[in-house]
Amino acid sequence: MVSIVFEQASVEFPIYNADARSLKKRLIRVATGGEIGASAQGHVVVRSLDGLSFTLHDGDRVGLIGHNGAGKSTLLRLLSGVYEPTSGHAAVTGEIASLIDISLGTDPEATGRENIYLRGGLLGMTRKEINEQMDGIIEFSELGDFIDMPLRTYSTGMQLRIAFAVSTIVRPQILLMDEWLSVGDAGFQEKAEQRLNELVRSTNILVIASHSRELISKVCNRLIWLEHGKVKMDGTVEDVAPHYFGA
Repeated sequence: MVSIVFEQASVEFPIYNADARSLKKRLIRVATGGEIGASAQGHVVVRSLDGLSFTLHDGDRVGLIGHNGAGKSTLLRLLSGVYEPTSGHAAVTGEIASLIDISLGTDPEATGRENIYLRGGLLGMTRKEINEQMDGIIEFSELGDFIDMPLRTYSTGMQLRIAFAVSTIVRPQILLMDEWLSVGDAGFQEKAEQRLNELVRSTNILVIASHSRELISKVCNRLIWLEHGKVKMDGTVEDVAPHYFGA
Protein backbone atom coordinates (compact mmCIF):
# COMPACT_ATOMS: atom_id res chain seq x y z
CA MET A 1 0.00 0.00 0.00
CA VAL A 2 1.59 3.28 -1.14
CA SER A 3 1.33 6.03 1.47
CA ILE A 4 3.06 8.96 3.15
CA VAL A 5 2.37 9.62 6.82
CA PHE A 6 3.78 12.58 8.75
CA GLU A 7 3.16 12.94 12.47
CA GLN A 8 4.46 16.18 13.99
CA ALA A 9 7.56 15.95 11.78
CA SER A 10 10.06 18.76 12.18
CA VAL A 11 13.44 19.56 10.64
CA GLU A 12 15.93 21.82 12.40
CA PHE A 13 19.34 22.95 11.21
CA PRO A 14 21.90 23.87 13.91
CA ILE A 15 24.06 26.93 13.29
CA TYR A 16 27.38 26.56 15.06
CA ASN A 17 29.88 29.23 16.16
CA ALA A 18 27.01 31.58 16.88
CA ASP A 19 27.10 31.53 20.67
CA ALA A 20 28.26 35.13 20.72
CA ARG A 21 25.94 38.03 19.97
CA SER A 22 23.36 36.73 22.48
CA LEU A 23 21.44 40.03 22.39
CA LYS A 24 21.27 39.85 18.62
CA LYS A 25 20.00 36.26 18.81
CA ARG A 26 17.21 37.28 21.17
CA LEU A 27 16.21 40.09 18.85
CA ILE A 28 16.22 37.70 15.88
CA ARG A 29 14.02 35.20 17.76
CA VAL A 30 11.52 37.96 18.48
CA ALA A 31 11.59 39.26 14.90
CA THR A 32 11.10 35.82 13.35
CA GLY A 33 8.40 34.65 15.72
CA GLY A 34 10.59 31.86 17.05
CA GLU A 35 11.52 30.38 13.66
CA ILE A 36 15.14 30.93 14.68
CA GLY A 37 15.70 29.67 18.20
CA ALA A 38 18.26 27.90 20.32
CA SER A 39 18.76 24.25 21.19
CA ALA A 40 19.16 22.88 24.71
CA GLN A 41 22.94 23.07 24.18
CA GLY A 42 22.71 26.76 23.32
CA HIS A 43 23.33 26.39 19.59
CA VAL A 44 21.31 28.56 17.26
CA VAL A 45 18.80 26.42 15.30
CA VAL A 46 16.68 27.21 12.27
CA ARG A 47 13.34 25.38 12.15
CA SER A 48 12.75 24.77 8.47
CA LEU A 49 9.76 22.46 9.08
CA ASP A 50 7.70 22.67 12.24
CA GLY A 51 5.32 19.91 13.36
CA LEU A 52 3.93 18.76 10.00
CA SER A 53 1.08 16.23 10.20
CA PHE A 54 -0.66 14.87 7.11
CA THR A 55 -1.34 11.61 5.26
CA LEU A 56 -1.13 11.03 1.51
CA HIS A 57 -2.84 8.07 -0.14
CA ASP A 58 -2.88 6.36 -3.52
CA GLY A 59 -4.29 8.79 -6.07
CA ASP A 60 -3.23 11.98 -4.33
CA ARG A 61 -1.78 14.66 -6.61
CA VAL A 62 -0.46 17.19 -4.13
CA GLY A 63 0.71 20.71 -4.89
CA LEU A 64 3.02 22.38 -2.38
CA ILE A 65 2.52 26.14 -2.29
CA GLY A 66 3.95 28.94 -0.20
CA HIS A 67 6.37 31.83 -0.46
CA ASN A 68 10.10 31.29 -1.03
CA GLY A 69 11.58 29.94 2.19
CA ALA A 70 8.28 28.47 3.39
CA GLY A 71 9.79 24.96 3.55
CA LYS A 72 8.68 23.42 0.24
CA SER A 73 12.15 22.31 -0.89
CA THR A 74 13.00 21.01 2.58
CA LEU A 75 9.80 18.96 2.60
CA LEU A 76 10.63 17.47 -0.81
CA ARG A 77 14.10 16.54 0.45
CA LEU A 78 12.60 15.02 3.59
CA LEU A 79 10.26 12.93 1.44
CA SER A 80 13.14 11.80 -0.79
CA GLY A 81 15.25 10.73 2.17
CA VAL A 82 17.93 13.42 1.89
CA TYR A 83 16.88 14.68 5.34
CA GLU A 84 15.41 12.88 8.33
CA PRO A 85 13.06 14.52 10.82
CA THR A 86 14.84 15.87 13.88
CA SER A 87 11.63 15.24 15.81
CA GLY A 88 8.31 13.60 15.07
CA HIS A 89 7.75 10.81 12.59
CA ALA A 90 7.79 10.52 8.79
CA ALA A 91 6.93 7.22 7.11
CA VAL A 92 7.07 6.79 3.32
CA THR A 93 5.85 3.49 1.87
CA GLY A 94 6.56 2.98 -1.83
CA GLU A 95 9.28 3.46 -4.45
CA ILE A 96 10.28 7.10 -4.87
CA ALA A 97 11.78 8.98 -7.81
CA SER A 98 12.79 12.62 -7.65
CA LEU A 99 12.88 15.06 -10.56
CA ILE A 100 14.18 17.86 -8.35
CA ASP A 101 17.64 17.87 -10.00
CA ILE A 102 17.65 15.78 -13.17
CA SER A 103 21.34 16.52 -13.86
CA LEU A 104 22.52 15.20 -10.49
CA GLY A 105 25.36 12.69 -10.88
CA THR A 106 26.34 13.56 -14.45
CA ASP A 107 30.04 13.72 -15.40
CA PRO A 108 31.11 16.28 -18.04
CA GLU A 109 34.14 14.16 -19.02
CA ALA A 110 32.07 11.01 -19.58
CA THR A 111 30.19 10.35 -22.80
CA GLY A 112 26.44 10.69 -23.10
CA ARG A 113 26.10 6.90 -23.07
CA GLU A 114 28.25 6.60 -19.93
CA ASN A 115 26.17 9.32 -18.26
CA ILE A 116 23.04 7.31 -18.97
CA TYR A 117 24.52 4.53 -16.84
CA LEU A 118 25.54 7.01 -14.12
CA ARG A 119 22.16 8.74 -13.92
CA GLY A 120 20.25 5.47 -14.29
CA GLY A 121 22.22 3.95 -11.43
CA LEU A 122 21.33 6.89 -9.18
CA LEU A 123 17.69 6.29 -10.02
CA GLY A 124 18.02 2.70 -8.79
CA MET A 125 18.11 1.00 -12.20
CA THR A 126 20.28 -2.06 -12.73
CA ARG A 127 22.74 -2.23 -15.63
CA LYS A 128 20.47 -4.79 -17.32
CA GLU A 129 17.47 -2.46 -17.01
CA ILE A 130 19.51 0.44 -18.43
CA ASN A 131 20.69 -1.72 -21.34
CA GLU A 132 17.09 -2.63 -22.12
CA GLN A 133 16.10 1.05 -22.16
CA MET A 134 19.27 2.41 -23.83
CA ASP A 135 18.01 2.58 -27.42
CA GLY A 136 14.78 4.25 -26.34
CA ILE A 137 16.64 6.82 -24.23
CA ILE A 138 18.99 7.71 -27.10
CA GLU A 139 16.13 7.93 -29.57
CA PHE A 140 14.06 10.13 -27.28
CA SER A 141 16.98 12.49 -26.58
CA GLU A 142 17.57 12.97 -30.34
CA LEU A 143 21.34 13.11 -29.78
CA GLY A 144 22.34 10.73 -32.57
CA ASP A 145 26.12 10.22 -32.84
CA PHE A 146 26.71 12.78 -30.07
CA ILE A 147 25.73 10.05 -27.60
CA ASP A 148 29.35 8.79 -27.65
CA MET A 149 30.89 12.27 -27.28
CA PRO A 150 31.89 13.76 -23.90
CA LEU A 151 29.08 15.61 -22.14
CA ARG A 152 31.22 18.78 -22.03
CA THR A 153 30.88 19.05 -25.82
CA TYR A 154 27.07 19.27 -25.52
CA SER A 155 25.07 22.47 -25.50
CA THR A 156 23.02 23.16 -22.37
CA GLY A 157 19.89 22.08 -24.21
CA MET A 158 21.47 18.77 -25.25
CA GLN A 159 22.57 18.07 -21.68
CA LEU A 160 19.05 18.71 -20.41
CA ARG A 161 17.54 16.46 -23.08
CA ILE A 162 19.64 13.45 -22.12
CA ALA A 163 19.11 14.07 -18.38
CA PHE A 164 15.37 14.33 -18.95
CA ALA A 165 15.25 11.23 -21.16
CA VAL A 166 16.95 9.11 -18.49
CA SER A 167 15.14 10.57 -15.47
CA THR A 168 11.66 10.05 -16.90
CA ILE A 169 12.17 6.46 -18.05
CA VAL A 170 11.41 5.13 -14.55
CA ARG A 171 7.85 4.60 -13.34
CA PRO A 172 7.91 5.19 -9.57
CA GLN A 173 5.05 4.79 -7.12
CA ILE A 174 5.82 8.21 -5.62
CA LEU A 175 7.04 11.08 -7.80
CA LEU A 176 8.58 14.27 -6.38
CA MET A 177 8.97 17.42 -8.48
CA ASP A 178 10.14 20.98 -7.85
CA GLU A 179 8.15 22.80 -10.56
CA TRP A 180 7.14 21.32 -13.92
CA LEU A 181 10.13 20.54 -16.16
CA SER A 182 10.52 22.45 -19.41
CA VAL A 183 13.48 21.41 -21.57
CA GLY A 184 14.67 21.84 -25.15
CA ASP A 185 13.19 23.67 -28.11
CA ALA A 186 9.50 23.81 -28.99
CA GLY A 187 9.48 20.43 -30.72
CA PHE A 188 11.21 18.63 -27.86
CA GLN A 189 9.10 20.43 -25.25
CA GLU A 190 6.00 18.89 -26.80
CA LYS A 191 7.53 15.40 -26.44
CA ALA A 192 8.69 16.21 -22.92
CA GLU A 193 5.23 17.43 -21.92
CA GLN A 194 3.67 14.21 -23.18
CA ARG A 195 6.29 12.09 -21.36
CA LEU A 196 5.72 14.00 -18.10
CA ASN A 197 1.94 13.60 -18.35
CA GLU A 198 2.38 9.85 -18.89
CA LEU A 199 4.72 9.68 -15.90
CA VAL A 200 2.28 11.54 -13.65
CA ARG A 201 -0.64 9.34 -14.74
CA SER A 202 1.31 6.17 -13.98
CA THR A 203 2.50 7.19 -10.50
CA ASN A 204 0.46 6.51 -7.36
CA ILE A 205 1.30 9.71 -5.50
CA LEU A 206 2.60 12.98 -6.96
CA VAL A 207 4.07 15.79 -4.85
CA ILE A 208 5.00 18.92 -6.79
CA ALA A 209 6.08 22.35 -5.54
CA SER A 210 4.87 25.15 -7.77
CA HIS A 211 4.00 28.84 -7.92
CA SER A 212 1.73 28.33 -10.94
CA ARG A 213 -2.00 28.37 -10.27
CA GLU A 214 -2.67 27.12 -13.80
CA LEU A 215 -0.38 24.12 -13.39
CA ILE A 216 -1.72 23.24 -9.95
CA SER A 217 -5.32 23.45 -11.16
CA LYS A 218 -4.45 21.19 -14.10
CA VAL A 219 -2.39 18.55 -12.32
CA CYS A 220 -3.32 18.47 -8.62
CA ASN A 221 -6.35 17.42 -6.59
CA ARG A 222 -4.97 18.60 -3.25
CA LEU A 223 -2.94 21.56 -1.98
CA ILE A 224 -0.72 21.90 1.08
CA TRP A 225 0.05 25.54 1.85
CA LEU A 226 3.23 25.98 3.87
CA GLU A 227 4.07 29.13 5.78
CA HIS A 228 7.17 29.45 7.97
CA GLY A 229 7.60 25.68 7.91
CA LYS A 230 4.06 24.96 9.11
CA VAL A 231 0.92 23.78 7.33
CA LYS A 232 -1.36 26.80 7.00
CA MET A 233 -4.01 25.04 4.88
CA ASP A 234 -4.49 21.52 3.56
CA GLY A 235 -7.41 20.67 1.31
CA THR A 236 -8.73 20.46 -2.21
CA VAL A 237 -7.47 22.79 -4.91
CA GLU A 238 -10.90 24.43 -5.04
CA ASP A 239 -10.82 25.18 -1.31
CA VAL A 240 -7.20 26.29 -0.84
CA ALA A 241 -6.23 28.01 -4.12
CA PRO A 242 -8.56 31.04 -3.73
CA HIS A 243 -7.13 31.79 -0.29
CA TYR A 244 -3.52 31.65 -1.52
CA PHE A 245 -3.77 33.06 -5.05
CA GLY A 246 -6.85 35.22 -4.57
CA ALA A 247 -10.36 34.82 -5.97
